[in-house]
Amino acid sequence: MKIVSSAPEDAGQTGEFRPEYAARAALHLWEEPCLSGQGGSGAIFFSGCTLRCCYCQNYDISQEGKGREISEDRLYEIMLELQEQGAQNIDLITATHFLPSILPVLEKVKSQLHIPIVYNCGGYERVETLRMLEGYVDIWLPDLKYYSPELSARYSSAPDYFEYAKEAIKEMLHQCGRLEYDENGALRKGVIIRHMVLPGHRDDSISLIRWMKEELPADGWLISLMSQYTPFYRAEEHPEINRRITTYEYESVLKEAINLGLDRGFMQERSSAKEEYTPPFDMEGI
Repeated sequence: MKIVSSAPEDAGQTGEFRPEYAARAALHLWEEPCLSGQGGSGAIFFSGCTLRCCYCQNYDISQEGKGREISEDRLYEIMLELQEQGAQNIDLITATHFLPSILPVLEKVKSQLHIPIVYNCGGYERVETLRMLEGYVDIWLPDLKYYSPELSARYSSAPDYFEYAKEAIKEMLHQCGRLEYDENGALRKGVIIRHMVLPGHRDDSISLIRWMKEELPADGWLISLMSQYTPFYRAEEHPEINRRITTYEYESVLKEAINLGLDRGFMQERSSAKEEYTPPFDMEGI
């Protein structure tokens, strides 16, 4: 099946990978607690990405093409294997550019999965693409990276990032409605919006948080405010982000979120900025 880009402006490395390439399929304990729980998410890390983030911690698979080709039949088997291993959900990570091949698998496997499907993405999505996924995705896990087009152009080669991401998140909320949990507190349905604070750019983070408060419905979503930024990949080309964030930078954004009543969700400890939170892309489970 031919790959077609479903991301705005044909961004990212979509033309360089044949369907489907993945680098890891295993239980993953480092998602938000309501996703990972005790057993972990059944995380499938696809190769390639719709963005070109210069600081990407997964750059060897997102930018450099590390991964192994898998068939649709094998992807189907992987999802069932992860469920059998006790995964709390199936976590599809950066899957958009393989969507023509993934959709038939989701259709085939949905009657055999009793755990949610998580769609874990960078937020840079077309609304038309998300509508293709309606009925297949239970939990949306998008990033909301930037408010400023200058920053998104500089660091992710996507000057129109916010224009697409804001509409994508509204569509995700439209599809999911209210948050739903099981009896153990595991999320079964809803949206978690991730934002990672970048060094030197707390003002942009605060602009995003204010937009969330003003433009998104009060229920149906959680915020995940992340402090884990580490200067990977080509971050050294931009001296202003070639460091970790300070306690002051993160806590000033956190304070704004609390003041706006957005303290529902997940806030990371500063100790979360560690390399060991990046899993090994060693083809486990592929």
